[in-house]
Amino acid sequence: MILRVLLPYKVFAEMENVNSIVAETREGFFGILPQRLDCVAALVPGILVYTTKAEGEKCIAVDEGILIKSGDQIIVSIRNAAGDVDLGKLHEVVVKEFKNIDEREKNIRSVMAKLETGFIRNLEKFRRL
Repeated sequence: MILRVLLPYKVFAEMENVNSIVAETREGFFGILPQRLDCVAALVPGILVYTTKAEGEKCIAVDEGILIKSGDQIIVSIRNAAGDVDLGKLHEVVVKEFKNIDEREKNIRSVMAKLETGFIRNLEKFRRL
């Protein structure tokens, strides 16, 4: 199989001769072998594990995104990724970086909702004049 990990601004990694992949969704972990039917899965922040004959087992910390398997092609499109460090540090990256981004986004959405509500109230006051 061929695995491509895509970020919004670049190709993070491209591996050939991948034997298996383990990824995490909201429902839990699942594995992909070459004979698996084509599928699409929404990924959550976590660790993506893949194996090759040449390199053995490798891990990549991934943010939210989507995984698409079509034939022998697997494309993982995510917001952010980290690799080339040991598994313990990858877990720390997921917890510190990716989950903190989610908290910041929630705060930004909350502020935007308050701004929109205030804007609508002011428009309504203006309309009544």
